[in-house]
Amino acid sequence: MSLINLDENASILHDLKGWNAHANRHAITKTYKFKDFNEAFTWMTKVALYAEKNNHHPEWFNVWNKVDVTLTTHDAGGVTQKDVDLALFMEKASG
Repeated sequence: MSLINLDENASILHDLKGWNAHANRHAITKTYKFKDFNEAFTWMTKVALYAEKNNHHPEWFNVWNKVDVTLTTHDAGGVTQKDVDLALFMEKASG
């Protein structure tokens, strides 16, 4: 799996609304805010099913209605198309 150079491919982050390059690692990040815990957890469940099916899992942290997400492909050492695909799915699932 080839790494995506985020500096050379800035359009990727432009297309992924609200996603940013991580400050200290080769990863992308976003914070999702939902109406309440139930909405956040429902979204996380949809994403978890997709992630398991595609064997690519997010790093995330949830507190009530907020989910902080970091995506990177650990075995490749940074952001790959798998991360972009997962981010796109997350966007679609968030409505």
